[in-house]
Formats: sequence, structure tokens, C-alpha cells
Amino acid sequence: MLAIPNVESAPTADPQPGCDYHVRHPIDAHSRPMQLRLKFVLLAVVPLLLAIAAVAAVVRLQSQALTEAELAVIEPALMDARRNELQHYVDLAQGSIAHLTDRDDAAARSQALQILQRLEFGTDGYFFVYDLEGRNLMHPRQPDLVGKDLWSLRDPQGRLTIQNLIARAREGGGFVEFVWQRPSTGQLERKLGYVAPVSRWGWMIGTGLYLDDIEAARERMDRQAAIAIRNTLAVIAGIAVIATVLVALAGLALNVSDRRDAMLKMRELARQVVRSQESERARVARELHDGVSQSLVSVKFLLESAQERLQQRTEDVPAPPGEHRRGADQALARGLAGVNEVLGDVRRISHGLRPTALDTLGLVPALSQVLGEFSRRTGIRVEFAPDGDISADGDAGTALFRVVQESLNNIERHAGASTVSVTLNQNAGGLHLSVRDDGHGFDPDAIAAAPDRGLGLSSMRERIETLGGRFTLDSGVQGTLLTARLPNQESA
Repeated sequence: MLAIPNVESAPTADPQPGCDYHVRHPIDAHSRPMQLRLKFVLLAVVPLLLAIAAVAAVVRLQSQALTEAELAVIEPALMDARRNELQHYVDLAQGSIAHLTDRDDAAARSQALQILQRLEFGTDGYFFVYDLEGRNLMHPRQPDLVGKDLWSLRDPQGRLTIQNLIARAREGGGFVEFVWQRPSTGQLERKLGYVAPVSRWGWMIGTGLYLDDIEAARERMDRQAAIAIRNTLAVIAGIAVIATVLVALAGLALNVSDRRDAMLKMRELARQVVRSQESERARVARELHDGVSQSLVSVKFLLESAQERLQQRTEDVPAPPGEHRRGADQALARGLAGVNEVLGDVRRISHGLRPTALDTLGLVPALSQVLGEFSRRTGIRVEFAPDGDISADGDAGTALFRVVQESLNNIERHAGASTVSVTLNQNAGGLHLSVRDDGHGFDPDAIAAAPDRGLGLSSMRERIETLGGRFTLDSGVQGTLLTARLPNQESA
């Protein structure tokens, strides 16, 4: 096949001189629509992601605000429950020694302290007793404090703990928040206490509950809220991913659909262009054959007639001196030779543009004629092996004919081949053409990489691929093989 180290010519059957051929890369034809579709996809995805991000931010803020609102409601309720519980405990303690407070002797006070010391609830629930001067009278968890004057005791913040408790007892009883060492851990913690006076004896009875459970409840609610917010954000992120994927898939489907439609339209347009070119070539061929060729034939007949008459007159009339008759004969002979040469060129050009055999007899006879003329003109041996029954009318036949025509042109100019083998067959899969030569070959990749070379190859490839076929090329030192496959017309 066409071993073409430097194919600079357009196909043999090119249109009129001066026409430019450009090999367009398929991506170039769609780059702008693809960029436009990408912009549309981005315009759909970006606002969606921004909206989802805004929703996620709002959900996070609202969840945090809801958590704070719940804590603002629950924490006071828990504190009220603690206050009621403490007041109930102190009332029980006062009731347990009520039968002794009517007496004002040391034995009654000692018995009352013993009863209060045995009263306890929970791990760190106990009662304490102070006189109104700040001296500790009973402390079941810290017996080392009994008998000590704690009037000036201050907490880490500098507040007077015992004085505040006694002041509230003098007012008739009430609640006081203070910091005290927790017996079970030895750590200073916030504590809510309730104290009540025993007026007859000048005592203050009190108890308290540590507030760590309320803080633990608050932290637990914060953790649960954080987990809920995180799960909600994860769901929103999942929705965002799914929505983005759906939009991307929709854009991809639109892109594929549009690209398929564009490719179909481009193929149809290419077919129309090829048909238009072939129609114009047929018209020019007819004009050359029916107009210019006939006129030249008439001129040839006239010149031949004049030559015969001149010869007859020369035979009848004695030749005068000089050589003017011989010169006239030579001029007529040269004129006739020129006319014959022009007629040959016209026939060759007409045949190259659109061989009548392709339209009247079909593809196989047209190829046989072209291959025979090629072999006679170049001296290259041609082997042609077509199937007996081949149906390749219309665009398919024209495309295969042009491929063979361009291949022969390139083989003649560049391959240096001695033998060309052409096969053509048809089966259920379609038409199969192969052109092989034993020339010195070339580098197809180098030809394809050069923008100003390989236009003939590009033209052949475009002709075949426009009709939904496949074009392959293999070249090396052993020669070159070109194959073209076209689907049958009913399946194209």
C-alpha cells in the first residue's frame, strides 16, 4: 500500500486547484460545547453545594441554640428538684429530734446529735450541726472538725462559708451554694446546702447535695447534641454527595447525548460534503467529456481532413521550389499530435474526476480499469482479487474507489514498490478492502504528527470513518498495508 514518507499532495481527485485541505481533530469540533456544558454543570453544582453548606451551618447553629434552650429549661428544673429534696431531708431531720427539742439539757442535745449523726442518704449525703458562733458540733464524715471554730473558714474564692450558712439559718432557713470537700474523693466541689435553725438550742442543722450530677447532665446533653449535630451534618454531606453525583451524571448523560447527536450531524454533514464534491466532479467530468473533448475531436477531424487534402494536392500539383509544403505537412502533423495529447489529458482528467465505469458498471470494473491504467503507466505489477458478487453502490463505492485511487497515487510517488496487491470482498460484516505494496515503507506516527504532511491519509481516513467504517494502516521495511472496512449499507 501507499508507502508515503512525505505525502504532501491532496487526493488525486481533489476539487479545483486552490482549494485548501484541513485535517480537523475531532476534539476541536466539540471543545467549545464541552466547555459550555461544563459551565452549566458547575452553575448547577456550585449553588447546590453552597445551599447545602448554608443549610448545614443553619442546622448546626439551630441545634446548638436548641441545646442551650433545653439546658436553660432543664437545669433550673433539676435545681428545683434538688432544693425540694434538700428541704425534705432537713424537715425529716428536724422531725427526728423534735421530741428532744422541748428539753434544754445536755443529755437531750447529746441524744439529738447521735440521732442526726446516724441519718444519711446516698454516698455523700449526711447532716451537719453548728452553733450560731461557728463551732462545729457534729460532722459524721469529717469528725476531725468537731469542736473546731470554723467561723472564719473561706472557700478558694475567698467567700466565708460558715458565716453564710449561719446567716441564712438566722433568717429562718434557706438555700446556700458553697464549695466543700467531697468525702468520697477528697476534691473541692460545688455544693447546694439547705440549713434550718434549732432556735431553742441555738443550733444550725443542714445538709447538702453536690452539683456534679447537674454538670454531668449538662455535659452529657452537650455530648449528645454534638453527636446529633455530627450525624445530621453527615447525613447532609451524604445528601450533598448524592446530589452532586446525580447532577454530574445528568450532565454527563447530557454531554454524551449531545456529543452523539453532534457526531451524527457531523457525519451527515461530511457525507453531504462528499456527495456534493462527487456531484461536482461528475458535472466537470461530463463537461470535459461532452464539451471540451467533443470540440477537440471535431478540431482533430478538421485537421486530419486538411492534412489529407493537402497531401492530395501535393500529389496532383507539381511541387514548387522550396520546402513550404513539407513545412505545412509538419505543422499539421504537430498540430494533430498536440490535439491527440490534449484529448488524452482531457480523458485522463475526466476519468480521474469521476470515471464513468463507477456509475455505469460498478466498483469492481472501475477499480479494474484504474489498476490496469496504473500498471501500464508505471510498470508496477498489480494483483487484483475481488469477490465475484460485490454490492457497493453510492457513498460506499465512491469512498473505496477514492481510497484505492489515493493509495495508487502515493505508491507511485513515494513507495518505490514493484508489486501492488488489492483485495476486495464482502460478507455479513460489510465490505473489506486491502491495499498492500512491497515498497520501503514509512513511519505513520511521524506522518500523523506533522501538520503539513499526510493529508492524503487524513482524507482517506475521514472518508471511511464518515461512513461508520474503520481505517487502519501498518507500514514498515516489509512494505505497507492499508485496510478499510465499511458496514453494509442496510446496517450503516
